[in-house]
Amino acid sequence: QVQLVESGGGLVQTGVSLRLSCADSGRTVMYYDVGWFRQAPEKEREFVAYVSRNGGTTYYEDSVKGRFTISRDNVKNTVVLEMNSLKPEDTALYYCAACLRGTYYQPASYNCWGQGTQVTVSS
Repeated sequence: QVQLVESGGGLVQTGVSLRLSCADSGRTVMYYDVGWFRQAPEKEREFVAYVSRNGGTTYYEDSVKGRFTISRDNVKNTVVLEMNSLKPEDTALYYCAACLRGTYYQPASYNCWGQGTQVTVSS
């Protein structure tokens, strides 16, 4: 059973960087296509970034392109989301997701989710 765990969130100031990690406590996340999503209060969950199983394909939501980078850490068996130049509008609960059946940017396409890690960016 896939059991995703996110880590690395925190409270930071505008312009600072954070590194989020996604691991599978049961097996290895390296077997899966993985997406990162975020949900701000009173807003719908939205796509942030995606990496394919072999790491060869990545996609990003337009507002994070050039600031966020998704990658695989094959040594630690995690998927990492490097977030640079953070803005207050990046404040949200960040989730990683796997078990993809469908379109990579749609939350409903993923059947496995972590509990999320909070990212708060102060102005």
